[in-house]
Amino acid sequence: MAVFVALGAFLMTLAGGWTAQRVTDRRHLVLGLAGGLMLGVVGLDLLPEALEAAGEEIFGVPAALLLFVAGFLGAHMVERLLAVRQASHGGGEHDGRTPQVGLTAAAAMVGHSAMDGVAIGAAFQVGGGMGAAVAVAVIAHDFADGFNTYTITTLYGNARRKAVAMLVADAAAPVLGAASTMLFTIPGHLLGGYLGFFGGALLYLAAAEILPEAHHDHPARSTLLCTLAGVTFIWLVVGIAE
Repeated sequence: MAVFVALGAFLMTLAGGWTAQRVTDRRHLVLGLAGGLMLGVVGLDLLPEALEAAGEEIFGVPAALLLFVAGFLGAHMVERLLAVRQASHGGGEHDGRTPQVGLTAAAAMVGHSAMDGVAIGAAFQVGGGMGAAVAVAVIAHDFADGFNTYTITTLYGNARRKAVAMLVADAAAPVLGAASTMLFTIPGHLLGGYLGFFGGALLYLAAAEILPEAHHDHPARSTLLCTLAGVTFIWLVVGIAE
């Protein structure tokens, strides 16, 4: 049942990536929406889940928040190191952005989608009701995952075929993750730490890259409205799942 439900996430991810491809003439709106979706996923979904799963504190600070900050700083350092390495080897950049950063970010999205599949499988192990609730949340926000995976990959100057390949990998990841739960389960505190770290990295991409690019050439009110729409969509998804 968990693998069957994960097939819904597969289709929804592809739908999100297809949508991102079809609106290239409104790139600033695409980026504004992607930034809002990413911000909503981090603030309204990943971080609350991380705090609940990894509740222990280290020197008075929840471990999930420490890993959240580490993820943000880690994404920043990886981007800078890749940019320096590219420049030292005489490689080109796309509008000041290094293509490898886009691939790395997309790979992180694929890893997160695999964990979504694991979450579906683990929830069905607890019970059918829990599994259904988690499945609804995952399938709904996998549209945003597919949308963001394609957008991030192309934003950094990667070819369309690479973006499509990452999109397909992101779509297949929940199915493989759900299937893996027939072999093992992940302790709750480790899952919470992962969610915190990934949330920090995703917030960096949204705040430092996606949203500034969205407003660079088109500082329009419509772009801001798309960002607000993205956040609102994730809020509704989380509310329905609860």
